[in-house]
Amino acid sequence: MTSKVIVIGVNHDSAPVAVRERVAFAPEVVPEAISDLISSTQLEEGVILSTCNRTEIYGWYSQDEQGVAAGDDIVTWLAKFHGLSSDDLATCTYRNYGLAGLTHLVRVAAGLNSMVLGEPQIFGQIKSAFAVAQESGGIGDSLSKLFPEAFRLAKRVRTDTAIGENPVSVAYAAVDLAGRIFSDLGNRTALLLGAGETIELVARHLNEAGLGKLIVANRTLKRAETLAEQFSAEAILLADVTERLPSADIVISSTASQLPILGKGAVEEAIKARRFRPALLIDLAVPRDIEPQVASLSDVYLYTVDDLRGVVEENVRIRSHEASKADKIVEEGVVEVEASWHLRASSDVVRNYRESAMAIQQAELERALKALESGRPAEEVITRLSRDLTNKLIHAPTAGLKQIAKEGDRVNVSRAAELLGVSSSVPSDGSSTLQ
Repeated sequence: MTSKVIVIGVNHDSAPVAVRERVAFAPEVVPEAISDLISSTQLEEGVILSTCNRTEIYGWYSQDEQGVAAGDDIVTWLAKFHGLSSDDLATCTYRNYGLAGLTHLVRVAAGLNSMVLGEPQIFGQIKSAFAVAQESGGIGDSLSKLFPEAFRLAKRVRTDTAIGENPVSVAYAAVDLAGRIFSDLGNRTALLLGAGETIELVARHLNEAGLGKLIVANRTLKRAETLAEQFSAEAILLADVTERLPSADIVISSTASQLPILGKGAVEEAIKARRFRPALLIDLAVPRDIEPQVASLSDVYLYTVDDLRGVVEENVRIRSHEASKADKIVEEGVVEVEASWHLRASSDVVRNYRESAMAIQQAELERALKALESGRPAEEVITRLSRDLTNKLIHAPTAGLKQIAKEGDRVNVSRAAELLGVSSSVPSDGSSTLQ
């Protein structure tokens, strides 16, 4: 059943950012794109996932489509939708079918296929993409069952491994370090120097960690205010940092300055004003924002980006080790899902077969009762009922067996005989004699 699943994608491993940004879907166009995808290709159902690092289409074909050309219609559609050349796009797309497609979906949802191994955001992004597809009419009976199975396995990876427990970005590592030094972040004040991407990530992580107060300092007040507004923080100019330094328990800096913006003298005065209460200073900038001599001061803990990189590299190693456990969970889980789909399919066949047989039985019974009511001899009616019921019940299996034998398929003739509970003699010429 899962052989009808296909994944067509472009990600950080297969294409440069110049290509990825051209095939990205803006959120507002996804519903329209899903409708156009299904009407323009052989897909019956479809989901579009578009993030900064990947654009992927998850689809369900009406028939098994694993031939050489499978997916060409999707690549053609993707290129046309974004005004690209199909040939150029084909060189950087990947395709996964069947179990490989399901495996890919689970690995993506679990963060095993991300640029940052184990990152958790992708799980929410896939759930959101699935929800949008549902609202847009892109989800039918098949993907509505498949995606929840993938989500279940991805959650199992998160629960049963430590794939996402150790920080692998310097921004997260900085906040993790602050939490280790100050266990009560809710009563602490952090001063962030800069307002770029790294500081924004630091602010987000601090906010999620329950920091008491946040101050953002930048060369331009407007940029500081824009960032501070997201986290209910205070915005100040870098020129005013010295005045606010004594109130900061944590200082994290990442600016583009070519010269240090915090010197030993300013930090020493701040520590005195704090009555020697300890302060944590983390310098994520290159070149450095904080003079190295600050490390010699008492009651000051100074860490540089290199210090944190060592922690990050160790955590990447740990996550890589956990990834092998995660891969095993995914492999076993996908096999279980495939088996359950086959079982579900066989159950449907059995149910339909029984319903068909019962319908034949009911029709023949009603016919026999009418014959009895009309005065026909009971023995004649019962004999005819037995003959007609038997002939109609064995008609379809017999016709199927004859066709298989005619095609010379000896293996399936023998298997069919086993299913019917009879012995099979299959001559070398491929014909079949059932006894």
